[in-house]
Amino acid sequence: MIEIKQLTKCYGNLVALDHLDLTIASGTLFGFIGPNGAGKTTTLRMIAGVLEPTSGQIYLNGVDITKNVSQSKWSIGYMPDFFGVYEDMQVWEYLDFFARCYRLDATQRQHIVDELLELVDLGHKRMEWVQSLSRGMRQRLCLAQALVHDPQILLLDEPASGLDPRARIEIRELLKELSIMGKTIIISSHILTELDEMCHQVGIIEHGQLQYSGTPEGLINRHLERQLLFRTLANAEQVESALNMYSGVTGFHADGKGWHVKLQGDDIAMAGLLTHLIEHKLDIIHFMEKDRNLESIFMQVTKGDMARG
Repeated sequence: MIEIKQLTKCYGNLVALDHLDLTIASGTLFGFIGPNGAGKTTTLRMIAGVLEPTSGQIYLNGVDITKNVSQSKWSIGYMPDFFGVYEDMQVWEYLDFFARCYRLDATQRQHIVDELLELVDLGHKRMEWVQSLSRGMRQRLCLAQALVHDPQILLLDEPASGLDPRARIEIRELLKELSIMGKTIIISSHILTELDEMCHQVGIIEHGQLQYSGTPEGLINRHLERQLLFRTLANAEQVESALNMYSGVTGFHADGKGWHVKLQGDDIAMAGLLTHLIEHKLDIIHFMEKDRNLESIFMQVTKGDMARG
């Protein structure tokens, strides 16, 4: 559905996006991850057609939108990180206004407004003024607005930013439902645990360069540094001697919880370390791998400094 080739955006000597290559299949819920200033918003704006690339191509369903931006806007729903709403409108009127912008006739507009209000669970707020809505309700209303022309692709820039836990859960469940409906969704977010739970694919970007693209499971399995914890009856000198002799161990320390070990390798290497410790007469009473999730891997993959654009 989305294919990006060598996409670059420069502001003078500042490189905000550096030759990005990315492919996203139809119906995928794609999580775009990166530090502030990494290039996420720049990428979404160029896909949405509101920012012109310096170079490169963007294909939506096989069509090069860099040559026909106006045509692409009919297949895209874009929800920016900072959005504005017309507060002097009722909720139904707000959606009807945007349906008119897409030149939908009166019968279509009424049907679509009713469906969208039900989808985002705002039917009971139909006659309320937009300014009376909570932040979470406004987020859902703006998501409904991005869907008013039934686009194939949704671009959502930090849609859960500033929301309370309940509102974030509501947005997350709504995005899952839209994905099931066949929408191709790109969502940028700093809430990595939620992306881990709902995304089919993720992309990590830093300094305008893509560091990884694939499944969350693939990222975790690819990054082979394991964080282990074990407890033993052996003394510190015995433990240190045994750990220093195992080639995959890259670091270790002890605290009140036990011995924390960094290990480079796969499941075989982890099993081998346990065997190694036992063979060196260490009485192991607890041995486990710490959770490896998207958040912990992200902290290891990225350097954590500010990107250039």
